[in-house]
Amino acid sequence: MKILFIGDICGSAGRQIVKDRLPDLLARSGGQPIELVVANCENAASGFGITPRLVEELLSCGIDVLTSGNHIWDRKEIMEYMVHQPRLLRPANYPSMAPGAGLFLGKSKAGTEFAVLNLQGRVFMPSIDCPFEAADRELARVPASTKIIVVDMHGEATSEKQAMGWYLDGKATLVVGTHTHVATADEQILPQGTAYQTDVGMTGPHDSIIGMRKEGVLQRLRAQLPVRFEPAEGDVRMNALLVEADTATGRALSVSRASYRI
Repeated sequence: MKILFIGDICGSAGRQIVKDRLPDLLARSGGQPIELVVANCENAASGFGITPRLVEELLSCGIDVLTSGNHIWDRKEIMEYMVHQPRLLRPANYPSMAPGAGLFLGKSKAGTEFAVLNLQGRVFMPSIDCPFEAADRELARVPASTKIIVVDMHGEATSEKQAMGWYLDGKATLVVGTHTHVATADEQILPQGTAYQTDVGMTGPHDSIIGMRKEGVLQRLRAQLPVRFEPAEGDVRMNALLVEADTATGRALSVSRASYRI
């Protein structure tokens, strides 16, 4: 089966390119169709958080599961909503009293069982529970019949994301990093069959500093004063990772970076 993981959707420009390009990618004839689509959505609402309306909008485009990270809590209305929308995940290693869940079990468009797990790193990030222990705990809940397992490791540090890739090699079909909005050129299949990329990059305006207008970011960095960040608009791209996997074993067969423009 083919799996498409879409990088952090940033602002209205990121949402628009998903609406414009994803239905076409899913409808293309010839070859093996994309069977499972996962996307990180934590920056979809003006670059910070996501709202219930935007969750439903993105799911209606053909995304099967939405992952997130530390910015999931930026819009307070999402807290009550995510209790009732299991296809919107928050990192599983947040304390148990946090609303929502970090693991989704489902079936693809073709009926293949799959699991999506959302984790968050702790290096240069909020101090939450151990992502490695959370991975062990949550993967133990996945039925033995479910071979396709996708893991979003949302983190700042390259080393921590690489560590999770190696830790889950042979236990997951795909471990992909999110959060930095800068795509890395290290896509590979690890020795035990897990596809890996340190960061899939951003879906949004690339004429920017990680999705925000350059002027505001530069002002904050130079003056060290509070500046309101505004989403940029130019050079919109959808960064993604395309993985082909063996449904019988869960092992990745191929992995490739993709960047789509409007």
